[in-house]
Amino acid sequence: MVEKIQKNLNDSFIARWFVLILIALAMFFAYMFVDVMSPLQSLVETQREWDSGTFGTYAASEYLLNVFGFLIVAGIILDKMGVRFTGILSTALMVIGASIKYVGISDWFQTTGFCEWLNTWWVAFPGSAKMASLGFMVFGCGCEMAGITVSKAIAKWFNGKEMALAMGLEMAIARLGVFAVLSASPRIAAMYDNSIVAPIAFCTILLLIGLINFCVFSVLDVKLDRQLGASANGESEEEFKVSDLKRIFSSRMFWVVALLCVLYYSAIFPFQRYATNYLEVTLAIPASEAADLLRWFPILAMVLTPFLGAFLDHIGKGATMLMLGALIMIICHLSFAFLLPIYPQQWFAVVLILVLGVSFSLVPAALWPSVPKIIDPVILGSAYSLIFWIQNIGLCFVPLIIGMTLQSTGGYKVPMLIFASLGILALLLSFALKAEDRKKGYGLELPNIKK
Repeated sequence: MVEKIQKNLNDSFIARWFVLILIALAMFFAYMFVDVMSPLQSLVETQREWDSGTFGTYAASEYLLNVFGFLIVAGIILDKMGVRFTGILSTALMVIGASIKYVGISDWFQTTGFCEWLNTWWVAFPGSAKMASLGFMVFGCGCEMAGITVSKAIAKWFNGKEMALAMGLEMAIARLGVFAVLSASPRIAAMYDNSIVAPIAFCTILLLIGLINFCVFSVLDVKLDRQLGASANGESEEEFKVSDLKRIFSSRMFWVVALLCVLYYSAIFPFQRYATNYLEVTLAIPASEAADLLRWFPILAMVLTPFLGAFLDHIGKGATMLMLGALIMIICHLSFAFLLPIYPQQWFAVVLILVLGVSFSLVPAALWPSVPKIIDPVILGSAYSLIFWIQNIGLCFVPLIIGMTLQSTGGYKVPMLIFASLGILALLLSFALKAEDRKKGYGLELPNIKK
């Protein structure tokens, strides 16, 4: 009699990669919504009477609730309730937040009594900005919660398999959302008589599709858990306890990774928010042309990240890649500060943007697959959430600092130097990370695939 070999759902190449596509598309739509207003800064300042400070405060609002503890709660929810519950909750929050932001920006809302009341307090911050920021805060909670959920879902479905490649592809697909929205947002606005509402409505509908994707993923994840004999909430049978958080906080390696993360991303995402206007001013071109130049930023990152993930899976060298990525970012921001203003050519701007994209592929491709190597799977969700929480502190305050600096200096040299300084600190931490790995043997330089 031929013995039947039992295989789990995630042993199927088609099944696990289909799952990756489902959840990666949800993040693709989320990234589109994050930057939907980045190419519209000049337009929203004209139509809604915002200034640079207002736009910076609005940009920072995405991270505000996360900074004040929501992300920590999100990690506990993820470890207690599992990837299915948390995934659906996070995508639902994104849809709700996007809807609130849509209302705040819409033309009809500007004439309502509620908007007029909002204008009566903190008068320097328009009612439309208050409402948009509220929606962006709710969206930000869902987006960051979805980010940690996707990371844990991939770690679960690709355990012992192509984990770094899968995480790299997920990031690549998500970044394609930045390219897509920087291309589409100003064009959709132009199609509807320079409407800033139309692009937001379009991206809100896409977020609803992302919610549906997570519902489909949940059906497949239930089947996998039945095969694995996991608990009902979709996690291992070892129970997570809130007291386990002290194991994270007491880990020196966790703090090195978390601080490296916040410094690096604080020099990337806030730059993205202001980069269209920076190129518009520096190169003396329309906002649509500036957005077309900036949209190439995620493209090289999108192309390289999967290859880098495959390299990590088979060869390793994750800590070395972190160092190289931080160094490249420093060079790019210094070039934006000094070289591009002296030689304001579009081709040179594109070269710098593409090279920065190389950095944006090296660091995340190496960073996120490294976390499961230093953290117990039982508390992995909380570890990711705490890293994201620390990251959100930087992402909340750096746009505010950049906005105030831009308002006081009237130029982009100092903001670019701030970004470069953050990169220098990230580089120093990457050296510390490699030294700690060499000392403790976490395996950050080793391949992910187990042979």
